Amino acid sequence: MDKVGESVLVDLENEHLDGITSADLLAFFLEQSIRFGEATLRKWVQLGLLPRSVRVGRKGKHQGSKGKYPVRVVRQILRIKELMAQDLTIEDIKQRFLFVRGDIEALEQALDEIFSLLGRMVGDRGDKCTAARAAGADLGRARALASDLVDRLERIERRLMAEPRAERSEEVAS
Repeated sequence: MDKVGESVLVDLENEHLDGITSADLLAFFLEQSIRFGEATLRKWVQLGLLPRSVRVGRKGKHQGSKGKYPVRVVRQILRIKELMAQDLTIEDIKQRFLFVRGDIEALEQALDEIFSLLGRMVGDRGDKCTAARAAGADLGRARALASDLVDRLERIERRLMAEPRAERSEEVAS
C-alpha cells in the first residue's frame, strides 16, 4: 500500500495552508512514487470522492486565478487508494466513508484553528494573570477532550468500514 509518513503529510499541509494546486498535488504523488494522475483526479472530483477546487485570485494586475484544493485532499486520496486496495468499490467508498471522513477532517481542522486562536489569546494575557492561567488549564483539558473525540469518531469510522469488507467476503464465499 502507498504509505506516506505523517511528518511528510504535516510538512505538506504546513507548506500549503491556503490550499494546493493540482500541479503541486500531482507533483507530490510523483515524488512519493505513488501512481495518481490528472485524469484520476478529475474523475474522482466528478464522482464526488474529492472536493472541487476553489478559484483563488493571484496578486498583480491581470494575473487571473488559480484553482486550489484544500490540502486535506492529499489524505483523502491516500485513504481512497487504501480502501480500493482492500477491494472496496468506488460506490462503497462514496456511500460509507467519504462524507464522514471529510467531516471528521474538517472538524479536526476547525478545532486546531480554535485552539490556536485561544492559545494565542491566553499567551497574550501572560502567566501572571489568574484568569489566563485558569483559561490555559481549561484549554489544555479541552484539547485533550477534542483529541479523544476525534480518536473515537475515527475508531467508529474504521469499525463501520470493516463491515463492508466482511460483507463482501461473505458474499464471495456464498
